[in-house]
Amino acid sequence: MLDLYTFQTSNGQRAAIMLEECALPYRVHSVDLTKGEQRQEAFLRLNPAGMIPVLVDSDAPGGAPLVLTQSGAILLYLAAKAGRLLPAEDRARAEALQWLFFAVTDCAGASGAIYYNSALVPEKSPANVQFYEEKLLAHLRVADTQLAGRDALAGEYSVADVALFPLAAVRRKLVERAGGMPNLVRWLDAVGRRPAVQRGLAAGT
Repeated sequence: MLDLYTFQTSNGQRAAIMLEECALPYRVHSVDLTKGEQRQEAFLRLNPAGMIPVLVDSDAPGGAPLVLTQSGAILLYLAAKAGRLLPAEDRARAEALQWLFFAVTDCAGASGAIYYNSALVPEKSPANVQFYEEKLLAHLRVADTQLAGRDALAGEYSVADVALFPLAAVRRKLVERAGGMPNLVRWLDAVGRRPAVQRGLAAGT
């Protein structure tokens, strides 16, 4: 059995969507970040960094349970376990991995900085928030260009799309306000209609 420790953040939604897309049975354990549950001793035994998501596979290869953190690593583990959403052919797989890491490093870093600068830093600065919004938009414009004439980032729907979707969806108002990204908006609509994506977004609510 797979156990997912998560909350309603882009990182948490990414893991839940992947579980749904892979049709793997799992249990959800909500970790309420607003109440500090990620700092409780029981959770810190799973992830000393105190961050979600955490995936625990009690039926992992080798017999011992596997505890896995980092949403990108979770996506790749589940893709291998289920044999889904990661192309077998070398070139196609490399392209999917390229866009996966684009999502979880470039885009996630900029989006996270928007949140930290608008909500958490001791001295808030609208100029700093705007700086990171523009940085994220620059990354998303790259994705928009990639999606011209395509239904998915790497040709076929893959871990790359699962990785980017929750982040781009939560920043949709920013995307629409900036304008000029019709391919990204079309892709957001199409991916958002997938039943597995809808179930993943609702997991843990």
